[in-house]
Amino acid sequence: MKIAFVGKGGSGKTTLSALFIRHLAAIGRPVIAVDADINQHLGPALGLTDTQAADLPSLGAHLPEIKEYLRGSNPLIRSADEMIKTTPPGRGSRLLRIVEENPVYAACARPIALDEGSVRLLATGAFTEEDLGVACYHSKVGAVELLLNHLLDGPDEYLVTDMTAGSDSFASGLFTRFDLTFLVAEPTRKGVSVYRQYKDYARDFGVQLRVVGNKVQGPDDLAFLRREVGDDLLATFGQSDWVRRLEQGAEPPLKSLEPANRAVLEELRAEAEAAHGLRDARRYTEQAVLFHRRNAESWANAKAGTDLATQVDEGFVLGGFPDGLPDGFAADAAPAAQAGATV
Repeated sequence: MKIAFVGKGGSGKTTLSALFIRHLAAIGRPVIAVDADINQHLGPALGLTDTQAADLPSLGAHLPEIKEYLRGSNPLIRSADEMIKTTPPGRGSRLLRIVEENPVYAACARPIALDEGSVRLLATGAFTEEDLGVACYHSKVGAVELLLNHLLDGPDEYLVTDMTAGSDSFASGLFTRFDLTFLVAEPTRKGVSVYRQYKDYARDFGVQLRVVGNKVQGPDDLAFLRREVGDDLLATFGQSDWVRRLEQGAEPPLKSLEPANRAVLEELRAEAEAAHGLRDARRYTEQAVLFHRRNAESWANAKAGTDLATQVDEGFVLGGFPDGLPDGFAADAAPAAQAGATV
C-alpha cells in the first residue's frame, strides 16, 4: 500500500504518521517510511537523534543515479538527463519493490530499529540556504514522485509518506500516487480548512481521503469534526501522555501507548488494507501519464529541448495483469513486465 499523511502545520501529521509506521512494524508489516515534509521531522519522530536525522542521505542529492537505475533499458528514454519527476515507466524500465535490495535503497534508505520491528527511511532532504531564491521545494519531492511511479507493492507491504503541510502537494501529481490519504485535522476551523482544500482538489482524481481527528478532548470536539467532515471522519486520536513523552525526547515503548489510541492505529491499518482492494492500476498509470504530459508541455520540453511526451509507452500499465500478458508480448521481452508491470 502507498499511504500519505497530510494536514496543516502543527496538526500532528508527522507524529501520527510515525505512530502508524511503528504500529505496522510491530505487527510485522514491511515498511518503507518517506519523509517528504519540508521540515524533515519524521526521523526524530521514529527515534533518531537530530544528528542522525541530519546525516540521512538526501533523495535529491542522488537523483541522477536514481534516474539512471529506473531508466533501465527503456528505449523511449534516451538518457537519464531527460527524465523528470513525472516520467512514467515503460517496457524495459526497472521497478522497485518494498522488500528487496537495490542501488536506490543502498544509496538513500537507512534502517531504523524500533522497540518493536524495524523500518527503512527515505528522506527528501531539507530545504537549505543554497536553495533559497533558486529552487522550490517541489524540486525535492520530485524524487518521491518518480519512485512512486516505479513502485510495485503488495497488499501487506507499505510505503508511508509524511507529506509537506498544507495543500502544497497539489503543485504536482504527487497527491494521486497513493492508495489512501489520511488527513490529520484538529477540531478547529483552521484544522479542517486543509481538508476542504484537499477534498475539492482531489475530487476529479478518485483520491481516497479519510480524516483522522487529532487532539480531540471531548464530545464537543468530536461533534465539531463530524459536522465539518461528515463520513470522511475515520477515527479520532485523543490526548496522549505517550506522545508528550516522545516529544520531550524520551523513547517510550509502543506497548505503553494508550489502548484507545493504539486501537486507532489498527483502524487505520484496516482501512488501508481495504483500500488496496480498490486499486485501479490502469487509472493509476493514466494519471501518471496525464501529469507527465502536463509537465512536459508547461516547462520540461523547453528545458530538455525535446518532446518528453514521447517517453510515454502507450498501453503500458503498472501493476499485475490477472490474465497474463496480452498477445504480442513475450514474457521475456521486458524486465518491467516480468516484475509485474504489464502492457
